[in-house]
Amino acid sequence: MKLRIAWIGKTKEPAITALTAEYMQRLGRYVDSESQESPSEEALLKSLEKLGGRTRPVLVILDQRGRQFTSEEFSQFLNDQQDRGTQQLVFAVGPADGFTAAARHAADLTLAFGKMTLAHELARVVLLEQLYRAFTILKGHPYHTGHS
Repeated sequence: MKLRIAWIGKTKEPAITALTAEYMQRLGRYVDSESQESPSEEALLKSLEKLGGRTRPVLVILDQRGRQFTSEEFSQFLNDQQDRGTQQLVFAVGPADGFTAAARHAADLTLAFGKMTLAHELARVVLLEQLYRAFTILKGHPYHTGHS
C-alpha cells in the first residue's frame, strides 16, 4: 500500500514544513508514503484520477463533520485497508475554508479529529502524527504508550 498525504495550498509556516518533513520521514519507516501539495481542490481530485493501479485510490478527507476514531481504531482502519489490498490510500487536508460538497461526495471516508476546527496546516501535522502513531501501534512499537 502507498500512503499519500495531500493538501491544498502553499505552506506558509516554516515550522509546519519542518514537522511535515519529520513525520513523513518517520512514516517512511513503516509504509511507502509521499506528500503532495495541490493548488486547488479541483487539481487534487484530478490528480487522483491519474493514479494507476489495479484498484482505485481510497480517498479520506479531513472535515469536522467526519467520523472520529480513537488512535487504536484508526490503526485498525489502516490495517483493514492493507488487508483489502488497497494500493493507494490518500489522505487530503482541504483549504482554509474546507472542502466543497463535491469533494465530500467523492471521499470514501470523511475523518474528523474532533468537533473543534483546526487550522488546515495544523490539521496536516495532527494527521501525520496520528498516521505515524497508528503504524507504531500496528507494529507494536512503544511510541503510543509513551515508552519511546
